[in-house]
Amino acid sequence: MRLVLVGDIIGKPGRAYLAECFPRIRRELRPDLVVVNVENAAGGMGVTREVVDELLDLGVDVLTSGNHIWDKREVLDFIDCEERLLRPLNYPPGVPGAGAVVVKVHSTRVAVLNASGRVFFPQLLDCPFRALDQALADLAGSYDCAVVDFHAEATSEKVAMGWYLDGRVAAVIGTHTHVQTNDAVILPGGTAYITDVGMTGPYESVIGVSREIIIERFRTQVPSRFQVARGKRQLSAAVVEVEAGKATSMTAMCWRE
Repeated sequence: MRLVLVGDIIGKPGRAYLAECFPRIRRELRPDLVVVNVENAAGGMGVTREVVDELLDLGVDVLTSGNHIWDKREVLDFIDCEERLLRPLNYPPGVPGAGAVVVKVHSTRVAVLNASGRVFFPQLLDCPFRALDQALADLAGSYDCAVVDFHAEATSEKVAMGWYLDGRVAAVIGTHTHVQTNDAVILPGGTAYITDVGMTGPYESVIGVSREIIIERFRTQVPSRFQVARGKRQLSAAVVEVEAGKATSMTAMCWRE
């Protein structure tokens, strides 16, 4: 089974480039399951019903997210009824939506889980290590392999999570920092790991945002409204081969215009 896990979609440029690349993904990568992080997919922050429908209609199987999941308030109106859109599972009890879903891929049941780190994040989230322990225990018997999108800022927290879940899940894919790291590896227990899969959107930018705006903000420390950059685009992803619930190979890839 081949999984393609696409890094954070940045606004309309990222969505448009994903749509342009999707026939190539199908033709060249021949994925059995496509998972895409969409927390920045609507205007650079958050996600809307229209954007969710657009990506699912394209052929994406599961949509993950992160700390920007609530930035478009309308998501509260539909996240409970769209099981293919995940929010981090370590939000406190009672928060709308779910952090895991099991999808059927041919005869294999794949659990996709989404968790958020806590280091450098302002939200008062539950411990992601304990939350993933609980989620995997709750799902026991309902899946054949599992994949985790760990949306976190600190490299150390992501690396720790990879080792913590090694042998228990097929892949731990880091998202959030938008820059693809050069550490894709199969850990000893059979878990594919990468600290950050990268972003999908305009790369002549500062992690997807207009570079002029960000440079001025660093220079002056004056807050300014973020704006998705324009220009040449890229698609970042991880391609993972899985057999009997374990990863057998992993490739980080980045296509650019």
